[in-house]
Order: sequence, then C-alpha cells, then structure tokens
Amino acid sequence: MTTYIRRYVETDTGHRVPNHKSKCKHMHGHRYRFEAEIEGDVVTQKGVSEEGMLMDFSDISEILTIHIHDVVDHAFVVYQGDELALRALELMGDGHRTVIVDFIPTAENLAKWAFEQIEPLISTAYGNRLKLVAMHVRETPKSIATWRP
Repeated sequence: MTTYIRRYVETDTGHRVPNHKSKCKHMHGHRYRFEAEIEGDVVTQKGVSEEGMLMDFSDISEILTIHIHDVVDHAFVVYQGDELALRALELMGDGHRTVIVDFIPTAENLAKWAFEQIEPLISTAYGNRLKLVAMHVRETPKSIATWRP
C-alpha cells in the first residue's frame, strides 16, 4: 500500500500578472504556501532513523527551504517579458531581490516551477520508491493551484 505525506514552506513574495484584466496586473505580494505531496513506501528497515517513515519531514523541509523558500522569499518574481516591471524593479537598486522567470508568475505556473525545482531531489532521497506527485501553491487562503505531471 502506498503512503502519502505533505510538507510545506511559506514565503512572502511579490509578483504581477502583466496581462491580467483586473487588479492582479499591479505589483503586489502574497504569503505563498508551497506544499510538496510525496508518495512512496514506508521504510521498514529495522534500526534506521527513518524506520516507519516515508521520508523524514525535516529532510523535506530542508529541500523546500533551500530550493524554494530561499530563492523567492522576500523577492519579486517577474516574467522576463514584462518590460514595465523589469524597468521598475531596476530602479530599486542593487539590493533588491528580483527573480526573473520565463513564465508569467501565476500560482499555476509557480506550482509547476516549484515541482521542477525539487522533484529530482525527492526521487533520489532514500531509495524507497519516493515520488513527488504534486506541488500545491496557496496564493491566498481561498486560492490554491496544484501541479501534477
């Protein structure tokens, strides 16, 4: 039987959706939650640290922190084709954290991006058939996007 676990990190991240018909075309930010959903086999090897676990939650947390949180927290994620936002952010000076991406930074696209950042690290973690099956991105308390390959 397959077991599923989830772990998340939260970030404070700015973005804008340049072609949006309403207020999301303006620069703004969210308290994002990036939540990894992992499936696999529970470790049954006696005496190891992970016995009874799919994967140690602290190991997942470390992966999410390094490859998601530390990249976009207190940063502005901007589409490389959004010349107006790029010009505005350039005025902020050298210390400003800007992450330039090749997609419009919607919750849906950020979910796919986050999945791609951590999937190789999850699948090779313990050798117990671990698989990242989904990345959930909560943009607001009522708005969540999920990427599943």
